Amino acid sequence: MMLLLDLGNTRLKWALVSPSGEWPSHGATNWEIDAARSLAAEWKFLPRPLIVVAASVVDPQRESQVEAVVLQLFERQTTWMRSPANACGVQNAYAEPHRLGVDRFLAMVAAKAAGRAPCVLASIGTALTLDALDAGGRHLGGLIAPGPMLMQTSLLDATARVRPERDGDILDLADNTADAVSSGCWQASAALIERFATRMRARLDGSTTLILSGGDADRLLPLISIPADRIHDGVLRGLAVWATTHVTVPSPV
Repeated sequence: MMLLLDLGNTRLKWALVSPSGEWPSHGATNWEIDAARSLAAEWKFLPRPLIVVAASVVDPQRESQVEAVVLQLFERQTTWMRSPANACGVQNAYAEPHRLGVDRFLAMVAAKAAGRAPCVLASIGTALTLDALDAGGRHLGGLIAPGPMLMQTSLLDATARVRPERDGDILDLADNTADAVSSGCWQASAALIERFATRMRARLDGSTTLILSGGDADRLLPLISIPADRIHDGVLRGLAVWATTHVTVPSPV
């Protein structure tokens, strides 16, 4: 068994993966709660994994907390995956490969392994990230913007009179501040994704798939006016591909 960890900005997602590729157990915990205690409770009755492999976009302190829980419960060291220049058929476009978010790299690995390239990948969470991947697995580059919820928070923090008293609805035309703020931020995210996907089509030989992922993808999907596929757990699936080919699994004792 492998225990795979995806340490994102908002929450940690995990999956226990069998040698046949099945996920007998998986879950997630938010950083806002006591993540270490929550993980210890969730993992208490899991079988001991042979390896623990993690991908992270969070700070070293939280990584250390997770490492400590893994060591305490399973007596295993955690293998941290960092973005490489080339792995699993994906070529990183960044001149300094390690500066590409490992979540973005692994999402491309998962897409390539699933036969989805060429594609445009949009992850909608705390940040909105966009990446273009050609049929041969070459990463063309991408964009980063605030996610729609962070965009709303930033707007409210920077203005004195924009103070909606409720969460707004997403509309084409708003006649109050709450709906105007919510609609503007979510529509802006949808428009950026559509523009990026449209402009990348020519660079991807005119045929590409738009893939949406992330915690806010379900809410954004109805706003996208071009065909799009919603996927779940792309980072963990990419991590499984990488771990299978790059991590030596010790023999069970």
